Amino acid sequence: MRFARFKRGMCLKTVDSCFQDLKDSRLVEETFTVDEVIDMLDGLQSVVHSEVESELINTTYTNVLLLRQLFSQAEKWYLKLQTDVSDLENRELLDQVAEFEKSEYTSSNKKSTADHIKPKLAPLNEGGSELLNKTVAHLQEENEKLKTRLRTIETQATAALDEKSKLEKSLRDLQMIQGDQKNNANQDITELENKVAALKSQFEKTLNDTAANQKFLEEDLVTTKHDLLKVQDQLSTAEKELEKKFQQTAAYRNMKEILTKKNEQIKDLRRRLSKYESED
Repeated sequence: MRFARFKRGMCLKTVDSCFQDLKDSRLVEETFTVDEVIDMLDGLQSVVHSEVESELINTTYTNVLLLRQLFSQAEKWYLKLQTDVSDLENRELLDQVAEFEKSEYTSSNKKSTADHIKPKLAPLNEGGSELLNKTVAHLQEENEKLKTRLRTIETQATAALDEKSKLEKSLRDLQMIQGDQKNNANQDITELENKVAALKSQFEKTLNDTAANQKFLEEDLVTTKHDLLKVQDQLSTAEKELEKKFQQTAAYRNMKEILTKKNEQIKDLRRRLSKYESED
């Protein structure tokens, strides 16, 4: 808004200078003929028309360049933009913009020159930043899910190891019982051996199942850890990219270059006006 206000003020000053030049260079007589007045007005019209047309063209081109930057960044982040041309002629919205400009200009005049700091333009890539923020949030959510799954798998693995220890202890106890009862009757020995064999078979089956389950859990644990590292790497990359996007905005630099070009154009116009006055 300050830039637009400055350009508008420069254009009005240029138009005022055209009228002032006419007053100083042509209005030196007491009376003028109709042809002289028409000639002066025609000349003034030509100069003012040229100045206003040049400023309107430059303003249009400036807006096109600004919109091009916005569209380029939106296209880069696959954003869909929608415009309502009718709002450009909405008197209520235009009055709100005028009131905003007036309040900004008033507040800026209250600041002392020593404390005045040039405002920084807001980044033009809000759409890309929002997308990166959503990506980071999604990755963080996935990271939490993987951490929860990892804790669950670790708990299951611990429980399986405890079950294995209990079964091994039971087997040792049965083996000790078998050794202690060698001197008992053959029938008791046979029954005990059958029981031991059945328990041993059941134990081996359970042990095999536990080993297979443990192997599956270990593999799943390794896979989950890899997925967790991958998600953490993606999260780190996304955070770095977001920080880079915020640090690499070139909007202020582009506007400064445009302002410099405009100043050069104004200087050139002034030199041309001075030359025109010299020729008169």
